[in-house]
Amino acid sequence: MTDLTPYAATLAEDIAHRLGQLTEYLAQAPPRRAAQILGKVLDCDDGVLGQVTALLATGSHFAKHHAQAGTFPPEVWLALGRASNELHDIGLDLDEHLADIQRLVAPPAAAGATAAKPVASDMVARRHR
Repeated sequence: MTDLTPYAATLAEDIAHRLGQLTEYLAQAPPRRAAQILGKVLDCDDGVLGQVTALLATGSHFAKHHAQAGTFPPEVWLALGRASNELHDIGLDLDEHLADIQRLVAPPAAAGATAAKPVASDMVARRHR
């Protein structure tokens, strides 16, 4: 069987590089395009956040196997599992706001229709779980 480790390591480096490029693009994107990007990133099922969460969960299963075999300290398994769980919870929190982000992607209202003008609001941070 062929060892795919070099390919996988290169793939991970490429993904990290592309995420850096996406970050730069997001910082300069107009609002509608930025909302479109964020919608794709924050999708818990098929987006970047969902895929990174799945990757960490898979890493946690890998680490569990090796921790049980004694080749990894159990703390590695626990840390990866905790990170996966935290990202999952964060994804659920952000999923509540995905509809708001998607509304920014929608084309402006047709000519003749009066669209509500966005209103600035005080920034109030609310955390709940």
